[in-house]
Amino acid sequence: MAGFFSGPIKHEAPEPLEGPVVATVTGGTIIWFVLFLVQLPFYGWFADHDHTWWLWTCLAGGVLGLYGTWYVRKRDAAIRGAAGTDSAATPAAE
Repeated sequence: MAGFFSGPIKHEAPEPLEGPVVATVTGGTIIWFVLFLVQLPFYGWFADHDHTWWLWTCLAGGVLGLYGTWYVRKRDAAIRGAAGTDSAATPAAE
């Protein structure tokens, strides 16, 4: 156990996971808006029980999800553009 107190053990960081980011964020945004719309007819009950923040949380999640969708689409386009630039530059370098 001599190494236990010798300091932090350093490991290489794992590669970031890439997946269907745009689809994931878009799906989450749709869920937030659906939850808002489903709860909207019950606004009176939420107001009577001081739970209107549930509605506004869903609406905020949907609006922030719209921004997130825009952001990840731009990010994916930039990644594809950088990959296209790298592959185009490789044959010219040889």
